[in-house]
Amino acid sequence: MKVLPFIIPKPEQTALIYQEDYEFVFYDKFHQHEEIQISLIVEGEGTLIVGDTINYYKSGDILVIGSNLPHVFKSDIKTNKKSHMLSLFFTEDAFGSDFFSLEELKTLRPFFKRASHGFKVNTSKKKLRNLFLKLQKASRLSQFISLLNILQIVSKASYQNLSSFIYNKKYSDTEGKRMRAIMEYTMNNFNENITLDNVATIASMTKNAFCKYFKKRTNKTYFQFLNELKIENACKLLLTNQDYTISEIAEQSGFNNISNFNRQFKSLKQMSPNAFKKRTLSN
Repeated sequence: MKVLPFIIPKPEQTALIYQEDYEFVFYDKFHQHEEIQISLIVEGEGTLIVGDTINYYKSGDILVIGSNLPHVFKSDIKTNKKSHMLSLFFTEDAFGSDFFSLEELKTLRPFFKRASHGFKVNTSKKKLRNLFLKLQKASRLSQFISLLNILQIVSKASYQNLSSFIYNKKYSDTEGKRMRAIMEYTMNNFNENITLDNVATIASMTKNAFCKYFKKRTNKTYFQFLNELKIENACKLLLTNQDYTISEIAEQSGFNNISNFNRQFKSLKQMSPNAFKKRTLSN
């Protein structure tokens, strides 16, 4: 199996793929695929990296990941529950090169523009969830009709971008393995003292070459990315572990200095950890 790009298995002459993932962890390798992916998280939570951006996913989320947009789901195994995701995969020309250019489908065009960065749907989630739950027992024709209904709803829904930067070139197998190793190492060790020497060794590169390599492909430095990963983990802990103090959350997220944690948190979230917790839980 190729690491990057990842090939979605499908029968010949199949334009639309329905897939159900029901595991303790989702496929957790940094990868990209030609197909656009629309997914409902039925159960599960964890970290989602899309392009250059770290996100947190949870049960009920509707997520769209564009064609060849690198991403990885990192399931939170501490929940002790199986993760469950329903997905549709298709390419923009899956039903013919001009299908989505038809005048009758012009209202769907915003979807494809948004999909290039990936996005999370913020409204109409109950209606979308019901459509997804009917897919498992639906015929292929009914799945296709459901896709059009889903696209129509999603095209009009409010949304939140998942990535702010797109690296326009496809990853080669060699590059894919390197980025996968970097991402796996970072996600498994972000709360430890990661040094530039450590991660450059994982990438099999000199420190200078690694810094240039990572910045070119993500539009940010490695340590900017690392800090964002730490802060997203802190956000998750703030919302799911009411008994933890701010100091304990900072330590579990890889910050040895509470002042540095507060400074980094405010820089990324424009508010203190306490303010973030109060505002989010009150919504």
